[in-house]
Amino acid sequence: MSEHGTGPGTTRRSPRGRSGGPAPEALAARLGAAPPLSDPAGAEARLADIAEALPKHLRHGPARDILLALADHSPFLWQLAARDPDRLAGLLDASPEARVAGIIADQRAAGRPEAGAAVDLDAVGRRLRENRAAHALLVALADIGGLWPLATVTRALSDFADASVSAALDALLLQAAEAGRYRPRDAAEPQAGSGLVVLGLGKLGACELNYSSDIDLVVFFDPEAAPLREGLEPTPVFSRLAQGVAKLLQERTAEGYVHRVDYRLRPDPGSTPTAMSLNSAYTYYETLGQNWERAAFIKARAIAGDIAAGERFLADLRPFIWRKYFDFASIADVHAMKRQIHAVRGHDTIAVMGHDIKLGRGGIREIEFFVQTQQLVFGGRRPALRGRRTVEMLASLTEEGWIGPEARDELAAAYDFLRTVEHRLQMVRDEQTQRLPAEPGELARFAQFAGFPDLPAFEAALLHHARRVQAHYALLFEAEPDLSAEVGDLVFSGTGDDPGTLQTLRALGFREPERAVETVRGWHFGRRPAVRSPRAREVLTELVPALMQALGGTPDPDAALDALDRAFGRMPAAVELLTILRSHERLRLLFADLLGTAPRLADTVAFSPHVLDAVIDPAFVEPTTDPAALAAQYRGLVGAPGSHEDFLDRSRDAARQLRFVTGARLLSGILTPEGAGLAFTGIAEAAVAASLEAVARAFAAEHGAVPGGRVAVLGFGRLGSRQLTADSDLDLVVLYDFDPEARTSTGPRPLDAAVAYNRLTQRLVSALTVPTRRGGLYEVDLRLRPGGGQGMIAAQLRSFRSYAGEEAELWEHMALTRARVIAGDADLGAEAADVIRGVVCRPREPAAVNRAVREMRALVAREKGDAGPLDLKLSPGGLIDLDFLAQALVLGHAAACPDLAGLDAPAVLRRAAAHGLLPEDEAERLCAAYRLLDDVHHWQRLMVEGDPSAASPVTLARLATATGLPDARTLAAQLDAERAEVRALFERRLG
Repeated sequence: MSEHGTGPGTTRRSPRGRSGGPAPEALAARLGAAPPLSDPAGAEARLADIAEALPKHLRHGPARDILLALADHSPFLWQLAARDPDRLAGLLDASPEARVAGIIADQRAAGRPEAGAAVDLDAVGRRLRENRAAHALLVALADIGGLWPLATVTRALSDFADASVSAALDALLLQAAEAGRYRPRDAAEPQAGSGLVVLGLGKLGACELNYSSDIDLVVFFDPEAAPLREGLEPTPVFSRLAQGVAKLLQERTAEGYVHRVDYRLRPDPGSTPTAMSLNSAYTYYETLGQNWERAAFIKARAIAGDIAAGERFLADLRPFIWRKYFDFASIADVHAMKRQIHAVRGHDTIAVMGHDIKLGRGGIREIEFFVQTQQLVFGGRRPALRGRRTVEMLASLTEEGWIGPEARDELAAAYDFLRTVEHRLQMVRDEQTQRLPAEPGELARFAQFAGFPDLPAFEAALLHHARRVQAHYALLFEAEPDLSAEVGDLVFSGTGDDPGTLQTLRALGFREPERAVETVRGWHFGRRPAVRSPRAREVLTELVPALMQALGGTPDPDAALDALDRAFGRMPAAVELLTILRSHERLRLLFADLLGTAPRLADTVAFSPHVLDAVIDPAFVEPTTDPAALAAQYRGLVGAPGSHEDFLDRSRDAARQLRFVTGARLLSGILTPEGAGLAFTGIAEAAVAASLEAVARAFAAEHGAVPGGRVAVLGFGRLGSRQLTADSDLDLVVLYDFDPEARTSTGPRPLDAAVAYNRLTQRLVSALTVPTRRGGLYEVDLRLRPGGGQGMIAAQLRSFRSYAGEEAELWEHMALTRARVIAGDADLGAEAADVIRGVVCRPREPAAVNRAVREMRALVAREKGDAGPLDLKLSPGGLIDLDFLAQALVLGHAAACPDLAGLDAPAVLRRAAAHGLLPEDEAERLCAAYRLLDDVHHWQRLMVEGDPSAASPVTLARLATATGLPDARTLAAQLDAERAEVRALFERRLG
């Protein structure tokens, strides 16, 4: 500090004062220089109010100067001084070391009533608060007056907190004993042998407590040792006791409070009781403990309760804290946490106004991380590096050869400076703050309270130390890859909700930032199986800032985060996915988009992260809808399976990847919905064809071939019209034929031909539908076969011909308008196609067809209804009306216009207009309506899970954007108008 003139370090004057050892002189006689005043007249006036109540020797000299400084700079300390001048005089007239020891002793005894008296918690609380007021004032006077160095100040604050916790615990244990719930082994020492362990973590554990710090506690218990009344469950008993300790210490009254208590450093505080058993805690740390928790336990110390049990627990936990081998992974993990705190670019330039001296660049946390990270890495093999106190460990790191003397000295000096400034900040109003004032006048006043003549001198000192801290920290950390977000703080390690992080999440679009923080924190605590492994959590820690920024770019970040959380809940492991996302920004953005808008695709990624590889392949932007090309891709992905079970797994992986790529292309605008329909159909055809070949081979090996046997598969519905969506079922009909002179298969287990083909069909359906460890493939519907749901599941060609030509009702002929051969024997397929064409093109009376189609539509409306205006398939004027209208045109006119057969609905409508069956403008309006409705239907199937009418406003807005409309309201109005016109034309044409 000498190079900067005055400041916190220069007021510590005598070697005896620096030692912190006992001294006989009174505090007033040993006070050094007071901080400069900002408002001398105002301070004099305030001091005059109590001066007459002070002894004459305290109204002048250093004591007067210190009191003026309190009156000028610290509303909190001045209130303590002015409220009880006698107490103030007593503090100034006594040895501070002796007086602080007496206050701490009285605090420790406050929880034990006199012999025979009952515990009065109100009286205990008053005594604790009175002692805290005296102690806070005494420590501040010794600190501001330059009497004590930082280590003595923080030790005094920590010893007092230890005494406070012990006293509160005594009182509550004795109260429990009075009620018969607790049976102390020694009434004079209620904590001894209690099995109750209270650990102090953080700065309390290290005896480096802040002036106005929370105290970080964790409470464990040994259920076997706890002397509770028989039948009592220890978890609720000790949890209520721990909550009682917190209430007693942090309850605010007219006398103030004692300490704010924070229990959130216990294992997974969002889902565990306040007190948990030692065995549960040990199991958690052994299996799920994180590197930040290892760092926290470096400073852990048994401060109350059964001290011996606490020390045994910490000894058992040493292998978790101190790894035997050099743990360089900890550097990456702890640095990732630090980068989360410094997610904003521009921290290299330290702005003094509003600067956070703890979390900001060059701040206290960087010094602590500098020390703790190297302790974690090397402390497993170097016991000398296992100490709790920061400055002492800087010296040990130097002695062990890990850092040089310059780093030790500069970081120690910076730590002393920054912690002293931190104390001055907290003394102003007794607030747990580390942020400098953001207003110039207020900052200048604070600079004087910190012991500097003016603001430029304070700024120079702060920048001097912060830049040195920053330089040393950078040598250790800053070469690491940076995935920090560019939008603000994003801190999820630890337990508390960082205000800057909440603000950043709001700016990113999260409506419930607190819930988002808790969700991510839950991942770190291992609440989702997929992220419980140490490697997964290390990658996750580094990835989270960039991932949250990517989620913030989606229309509904909260929903996207919820979808990812659900995915983690279903996934067995997430390391592969997290590693991919860490490495590719483009994939992070796509995956975030999928989470927010296409849950089916997001589920695919969660199940098979490798599908993302296709997105970074240059071929991603060169889609194909050609069935032959898609079949080749499918077979290439399936490869050469070693068994039928292997084929089933590979076929599911292949279909999943191709369907994912198709959906991603649709989402990215590379494919239109119509093109996606063609691609989804081509994938399904390839899957059916490959599955038919695989089951036929296996079946032939078991049962032999049927002489002259042939099999073909027909596709109906949207599969037949090449319009499959992302989640369409497959409507199939299996046909077969064989030599009528040889009806039995030729293998080792011969079967009748009809039986053989029906069993083969069962195996085909199973190959397409059965879930394997690689998931499912398709749902299959065979109800459009001859006879519907009755009888055999495969039909012989002659039966199909006979049924379709002689028995089928008109609605079944309607289904045949969209039927085609998709797999199997080409010759049999051609014969089946001829049968279909013959039935479809049969001469019919158009009016009779129209009447029957209208009746069928009414039946569908009665039996199935619709899910409202967003049900684009079944709602009046929806796709079913358009499909039925096209089918009526085919069945009524294909005899005269055979080119109507074999087309999808829009093509039928245009062809009908060319034949004069519809006015051209009417056909175009119908086609335009079909395109809009079908496009939105495709998007719905990709973006909405379940009932389409349940789509969220955000999803509707995305649907509107996808269809080129400005907003969801415009989309709804457009859909209503189109459906109304379709319905009117449907009624007019078929009425």
